[in-house]
Amino acid sequence: MILEAVTIISLFTLAFGLISGRIEKSILTPPMIFATFGLLISPLVSQLLNLSVDSEMVNIIATTTLVFVLFTDASRIDFKLLQQQYQLPLRLLGIGLPLTILLGSGFAIALFPNLNVWEAAAVATILAPTDAALGQAVVNSPNVPVRIRQALNIESGLNDGICLPILLIFLSLAESAGGEQTVASWGGFAIAQLFMGPVVGILVGYLGGQLIATTARSHWMTENYQRLSLLSLAALAFCLAEPLGGNGFIAAFCAGLTLGNTNRELCPRLYEYGETEGQFFILVTFVIFGGLMVLPVLTQMQGRVILYAVLSLTAARILSVSLSLVGMKLRWDTQLFLGWFGPRGVASILYVLMVLNRDSIQGREQIFTIVVSTVLLSIFAHGLSAFPGANWYAQRVRKGQSLSEAEHLTVPTMPVRLPYRSRYRPAAASLRSVE
Repeated sequence: MILEAVTIISLFTLAFGLISGRIEKSILTPPMIFATFGLLISPLVSQLLNLSVDSEMVNIIATTTLVFVLFTDASRIDFKLLQQQYQLPLRLLGIGLPLTILLGSGFAIALFPNLNVWEAAAVATILAPTDAALGQAVVNSPNVPVRIRQALNIESGLNDGICLPILLIFLSLAESAGGEQTVASWGGFAIAQLFMGPVVGILVGYLGGQLIATTARSHWMTENYQRLSLLSLAALAFCLAEPLGGNGFIAAFCAGLTLGNTNRELCPRLYEYGETEGQFFILVTFVIFGGLMVLPVLTQMQGRVILYAVLSLTAARILSVSLSLVGMKLRWDTQLFLGWFGPRGVASILYVLMVLNRDSIQGREQIFTIVVSTVLLSIFAHGLSAFPGANWYAQRVRKGQSLSEAEHLTVPTMPVRLPYRSRYRPAAASLRSVE
């Protein structure tokens, strides 16, 4: 069963790779194509391969992907740069993200009375992280000011790790509200999850990073094994935290965060991983999404579900972003652009799988339907609008363009999940904004 599934996905990945250069010049995106492929083979997956969304193979892939995504994304964070130069992504994360969760919770409570308040908050939190890969044309367009596309990219790389502990708290409260846990047991669980995870992650990230850095400087370790050893820190943090009662995903995130701020010279090895193996795991996640998650939900996509998906992608996101940017002197079209390009993707898919495996969450099937519907809409709405949207915004900014505008303030380069590559020749204005 596993062999057949791997063969099918590998063949499709090969076929996609052969024409990837052509596809890159179209409005189609890899998440759209891989999710559609998954949907097309869904009968084969469910009947011949006997795979389901709660199967062990899916759980292993989802866990592995989430651990490495959290670890590598966290390693890109440079606290000094964020504090000094990145007011825009900090506003999006520190103000916009909580507001998005708050508004999303309110919409869920109003539209789905069968969900308790904590389950509604869990829905909003699962759908709060953004995924720049769904609108890659935006962050790769040299005509969009560097400050704007880097803000979207940084936000996308960090908000999944920020949302994780918030989600775990809401899920624990939902379980407690359902009578599965007492207040005392919930408190002990929350403390263990939110305390032991970070402690283990910080220790693994610091001690492991120091050990690798020392041996690398002594030329005892080759570059390839530096890369493998760094990846092993993510798995080590996860595996050590879980038996101690901590959350392994939080441990992996904290390990990457510690590594990135104590031994930053090692991090380029991780970024290489993100460009190859990490991208493969992410695309496989979209195949799983299309093959195992979409088809069961299609018959459940009623009016309220679709309405919530639209509100989550528009009103909740755009209003939150606009409020978070008050006082930053950004143009209205910039605020609209930043608000719209908050696509939901990998993090939401992986987080909802976590919820589905918790039998004590009474509304887990409803949560699953809402999240899958929203992500499905986002994959196509943001994917198809990325290229024309980037062109529209670039033309707006170019009219009466002045490098003194807030959009064109110079920002230093920070390593991000999606490096800035494009099929276009950089325009003179965008070159000036980098300098």
